[in-house]
Amino acid sequence: MGLVGAGRRGTAIAGIFARNEFAKIVSVTDIYDDQLEAATKKFAGARTFKSIEGALASDVDAIYIATPPYLHPEHFELAVKAKKHIFMEKPAGVDAAGCKRVIESAKKADKNKRISVDYQQRYGKDYKKAYAIVKSGELGAIKMIRASWLGGDLPRRSGHAASEEKVRNWLFYKELGGDIIVEQNCHNLDVVNWFMGTHPVKASGYGGRQVRTDIGNIMDNLAATFQFESGLVFSYSANQFSTGGFQDVSETFICERGAITTSRRGYKLYNSKDRNAAPVEVVTVGDITVDAVNEFVDGARNGHIENAAFTAAESTLTAIMAREAIYGGKVVTWSDIWKG
Repeated sequence: MGLVGAGRRGTAIAGIFARNEFAKIVSVTDIYDDQLEAATKKFAGARTFKSIEGALASDVDAIYIATPPYLHPEHFELAVKAKKHIFMEKPAGVDAAGCKRVIESAKKADKNKRISVDYQQRYGKDYKKAYAIVKSGELGAIKMIRASWLGGDLPRRSGHAASEEKVRNWLFYKELGGDIIVEQNCHNLDVVNWFMGTHPVKASGYGGRQVRTDIGNIMDNLAATFQFESGLVFSYSANQFSTGGFQDVSETFICERGAITTSRRGYKLYNSKDRNAAPVEVVTVGDITVDAVNEFVDGARNGHIENAAFTAAESTLTAIMAREAIYGGKVVTWSDIWKG
């Protein structure tokens, strides 16, 4: 494995790869010397590169792309051309043009190479069980959806030169990270698209900066409403501040004969005729990101191939549609985004 982007996330997830008995981090790529130095202390013996081209020209089998989202389309395209197995952080990009670039690259990918994107829920064992329950028809058709990511601020970097501010703290800059609904909330939206088997066709919403006014230009809270072609309504809310430890990061699918709430902590199944009955609760043991990493390694080694770039781009475009609706103060449709 070659790690490209040795920041907090990249180094942490590369550490999960390194714990897999069939994977080894043999190269680290970053533009900053301090991050290269820190990463090589963690991954002893790894070669270092200052550009992704150097890493891709080496004999690594697979590449882990953990660079800021605005670079994902370019780096993904280069990794596809180099015919590597690819594990990439979400989102696919920060705008529609970037997502389209990912899609076009994915069409040209070597069909013997595994391409996974770090939408971890799709690989979580209990998420898969919840998905199977919904698809079984036990609860009837999905008729309404609500989801949220209410759960705290993001960490800030300090001590760097002013000229490095935006890239060092890319999370807080819309043009580099895509804003909170694209960079973070895309996880919830991906789950909804997965369970629905398609994307919404329109979105509207509001958002702003209520608490975090000390850095960047992204929102710290928002509410959005999506509608699917069938008329089904999906209500969404998110923030990046919290009070007293309160959080709610989950998705709830309200069906004809019951409901199910999914999260990284497990799922709650409501299918009793008694409206006051407690739900059947399944608690997730372990980290779903570990599931995603291990499934990628196994797939690359044993020929269990997927090309997740297409659904990753679709979920990213769903988030972009909502972001543009919020900033524009109007309803934005899927065709508006696709043609834009």
